Amino acid sequence: MNKRSVQHLLLALSLGCMTTACSTTDKAAAGQQAVASTSKEKVSDWPRGVTYEIFVQSFCDSDNDGIGDIKGMTSKLDYLADLGVEAVWLMPIGPSPSYHKYDVTDYYGVHPDYGTLEDYKEFIEEAHERGIKVVMDLVVNHSGVDHPWFQEALRNPNSPYRNYYVWAHKDDPETQKEGKIISGDSGNVNRWHKVANSDSLYYGYFYGGMPDLNFDNPKLRQEIFNVGKFWLEEVGVDGFRLDAARHIFPDDRAEDSHRWWEEFRSEMRKVKDDVYLVGEVWASANEVAPYMQGLPALFNFDIGGAIVNAVQQEDAGMLVENHKKIRNFYKTVNPDYVDATFITNHDQNRIMSEVNGDVNKARMAAALLFTLPGSPYIYYGEEIGMQGKKPDELIREPFIWEEKEEDDCRATWMEPKYNTDETVTPADEQLEDDDSLLNHYRDLIHLRNNSSALTYGELEPVNLNVKGVTAFLRKHGEDTVLVLHNLTGQEKTVNRPAYLEQYDEVLFKTQEVELDENEIELEPYSTVVLQF
Repeated sequence: MNKRSVQHLLLALSLGCMTTACSTTDKAAAGQQAVASTSKEKVSDWPRGVTYEIFVQSFCDSDNDGIGDIKGMTSKLDYLADLGVEAVWLMPIGPSPSYHKYDVTDYYGVHPDYGTLEDYKEFIEEAHERGIKVVMDLVVNHSGVDHPWFQEALRNPNSPYRNYYVWAHKDDPETQKEGKIISGDSGNVNRWHKVANSDSLYYGYFYGGMPDLNFDNPKLRQEIFNVGKFWLEEVGVDGFRLDAARHIFPDDRAEDSHRWWEEFRSEMRKVKDDVYLVGEVWASANEVAPYMQGLPALFNFDIGGAIVNAVQQEDAGMLVENHKKIRNFYKTVNPDYVDATFITNHDQNRIMSEVNGDVNKARMAAALLFTLPGSPYIYYGEEIGMQGKKPDELIREPFIWEEKEEDDCRATWMEPKYNTDETVTPADEQLEDDDSLLNHYRDLIHLRNNSSALTYGELEPVNLNVKGVTAFLRKHGEDTVLVLHNLTGQEKTVNRPAYLEQYDEVLFKTQEVELDENEIELEPYSTVVLQF
């Protein structure tokens, strides 16, 4: 049985094998078969591998209540293993009154809509059997207003929990610095919020429903250490994605934020020495760099924006050169840092919408992501061409597994605007089509997983002086490849400089390519990887 046939078998098993219908043994065997059949030459080693971001509520619904859940996610681990990902990042799963669950009300629980703590432990065990790590969103910049800590702080100003949050009097001049005092949504501009029937204000960077925690309080810091250690030690997660990592302290106290994450990492390593911590620090490179001591993995928002711009403009411009410059700078801060690259995530318009539904440009975005340096993240549904533009709910719509009348896994908690049977080809159909976007992602991921140059290699820009064509070398030890991307809708002819003549063997191609001595004919919207 060839790899593609195994792939078809596994997805069929995955689509029909919900946790209520298949035994754990059956699912584990299928997952092991996927790994064995597609990863014989695998050289990547997570966290340098590919990670898949999941919004649980929209991924897979196992009990037909309309809401995606942990058991549904477990039933799709074979799909993820076959895709080639080595880890999953789960958006928040804890109890919360909101659909997005970033306003957590219990740091030790699982939202009942998603399942139980035992369900989560089973998911982690099943993921590990397939060689997939589990990273969970840990929201510690703030809690929800309904968290017992905050409710107790509201009821009793003398409570020890009062100092778990940041307070001020309504006449305090400090509260006037960032605009007028309001009681509702801050619009990410006004940070101080009124307390009914009180002269007190509390600080909430994002909005009034998310009061910031007070990290000047040693007791609060210890609470957060305890939370992290619980999920690592008692539940078995492999690490955390740290939300709003730059906002632990106000911007004028950035150094305090840096020190906090160093302290947090030190405490987590007491439980799990190889704990993975990836931070959300959406800022310039100079502001990002100091976080790398405490957060050795950080999301690279610059490269995501540059990739989107390159495929929109059909010209990479200085993308490669700038990427190399930033990476070199970061290595001076932490030589072992993990560059968490991505195209777009749950806070941004989806790439398919950014390119107005042009699948060729979406393919090129993926090709750039997986051939440039970094440890790539995929946002769920990106690989099947899901669309979406803000507001946030509309970039988090349900995944489409099969045609609607057959799709007993599709979540229905919201009515989708962008992703329907008319706009997106379901995953099961794409898997049967060698030319689908899904198989394009799969092939690129497996190419990267099996190439030490693409996984670990240094980046060397190559200037071919052909507008719309970007080229670069990736070098790791004796493994070196030449990557060429034609970002345009026109055929392009490039001439290899003399020092590149040795690259004359096609390792990978997305379309037919002609090699004629020093000339290379590139089809529109195509990628070729050459080796010698």
